[in-house]
Amino acid sequence: MKTILVPYDFSKESEYAFEFAKGLAKKTKNKLKLFHVIELPTPQSFNSFGEAGAFSNEGTQIFMIELIEKRKQQMKEFEEAFKDSDFKFESKMAFGNPFAGIAKEIVDIKADLVVMGSKGSSGLEEVLIGSNTEKVVRNAACPVITIKGSVTPDDIKKVVFASDFNEVPGDVVKRLKTAIETIDAELHLVKINTPSMFESTRTSMEKINNFIEDFEIKPTSMMVYNSSSEEDGILEYADDINADMIAMSTHGRTGFLHLLSGSIAEDVVNAAKRPVWTMKSKK
Repeated sequence: MKTILVPYDFSKESEYAFEFAKGLAKKTKNKLKLFHVIELPTPQSFNSFGEAGAFSNEGTQIFMIELIEKRKQQMKEFEEAFKDSDFKFESKMAFGNPFAGIAKEIVDIKADLVVMGSKGSSGLEEVLIGSNTEKVVRNAACPVITIKGSVTPDDIKKVVFASDFNEVPGDVVKRLKTAIETIDAELHLVKINTPSMFESTRTSMEKINNFIEDFEIKPTSMMVYNSSSEEDGILEYADDINADMIAMSTHGRTGFLHLLSGSIAEDVVNAAKRPVWTMKSKK
């Protein structure tokens, strides 16, 4: 049985992800695992005036004990609510850094899909902080679906797969085809042409046609779309055809190389209002 992992922090965005994952689990009869991480506070420091902060150590401990008990009860309530559901349901609570906990859980349970909520961010905040969702998108070995609003699998009728179609990894295409077949959606292929990365339409279409032939893809449409940037072009094209989901592969780079090259997939995950399916390329 395959496993869908839903990192859950009790926010409305994680609830949207949970609802989407439940619909997917019902459709596929796969196992759904709800995973909650409680981030433990750092030791309380003193402010510049030498006075204790808003929480004393004792107050923080009491707050955390109450929070842990509350979360334990809520997770038990989830277990009870879904014990007789059409799919197998599990829940787990862990402590520590949220991203580290999620990354470990993905590996430990060999997750086949992660469904995560995201608020999105942009500009300096994105560079300095980076959300847990962005980190999972960048590093997860399995596909990740990012959800920002209320949506069900049945709402997904049109999926845009955006790529440069240069040596698209076979594992990404295989998982994408499975996703398209599972939700029974149309597949629309798009290559974004930008001034800095210009390519003739003939060359781009030749690459797309080779991709279709190599992987036996049956797209509803294929397009070379001109825009000022790849991110803008993907979002604009998805808007133009009223797509329900965007799909992409991501390079998974980290550190200084990531800051230099950026990741179009992460930018799209941040900016898109519709769900985004991503998978890290192994190349």
